Amino acid sequence: MHGHGNTGLLSLDLLAGAGVVAVACLYFGGVVAARRRGRGWPGVHAAAWVAGLGVGAAALLGPLAEAAHDNFPAHMAGHLLIGMLAPLLLVAGAPVTLALRALEPRQARRLSRVLRSVPVMVVSHPVSAAVLNVASLWILYTTPLFDLMTGSPFFHLLVNVHFLLAGYLFVASLVGWDPNPHRASFPIRAGVLVAALAGHGILAKYLYAHPPTGIPVAQAQSGSMLMYYGGDLADAILIGVLCLQWYRSAGRQLARTTDALPVSSPAPRPQNAGQRARRVARSGV
Repeated sequence: MHGHGNTGLLSLDLLAGAGVVAVACLYFGGVVAARRRGRGWPGVHAAAWVAGLGVGAAALLGPLAEAAHDNFPAHMAGHLLIGMLAPLLLVAGAPVTLALRALEPRQARRLSRVLRSVPVMVVSHPVSAAVLNVASLWILYTTPLFDLMTGSPFFHLLVNVHFLLAGYLFVASLVGWDPNPHRASFPIRAGVLVAALAGHGILAKYLYAHPPTGIPVAQAQSGSMLMYYGGDLADAILIGVLCLQWYRSAGRQLARTTDALPVSSPAPRPQNAGQRARRVARSGV
């Protein structure tokens, strides 16, 4: 792995930091606009968004980002933060729902039409999002792109942004809190998640046995183990959220099915012999 000049890294840190601040300001501008329109915004979503930006910033800026250029375990720690944990927190921030609440009705309808469009349907499908996420990892670590990334601070930043966006799409396609007109069924999402976890785990084992060019064996093994076990922790959170949403959805479906059942009239109570005799006597038969 390669070292880099402090001036270039400082410039990229400023660029990345400005991007994080701009996204934070845009989000909280939406919160203010939504509240002015009488549509409050839950604090838990805002907290998740702030936490997601903080995790992403930790991977893009500061000591971890600087160490990632020369140390494979540090690089892999940054990958787990930027590609797995930060996307989960950002998705929990529900930015699309916030935009729909904050925008004027006409603008909100335009955004809704975009969400229903074919391109959005393609990229937001779990299969497409999983391929974009997992295949990108395989391409990066098994081709000369990894050496190019470690040799160029700008390309390193670009790759991190790519994995942040790809991770966001993947998580949103599985457990998104935002509206998704093309949401896949829970069985499809669960199957895609299992396949993606397998692809991620197999890559970690491959890197353990076949380190990328220029990476010392000890660093490659440490980084691969971090990728494998740290990825399992992030995946466990994702699995838990998916199962919880599936359980709640099944409960709501059961409640709707029960409410839709016709209400039958109570059956007449059986009469004993004495009641039948009195009834016959009153009828004069």
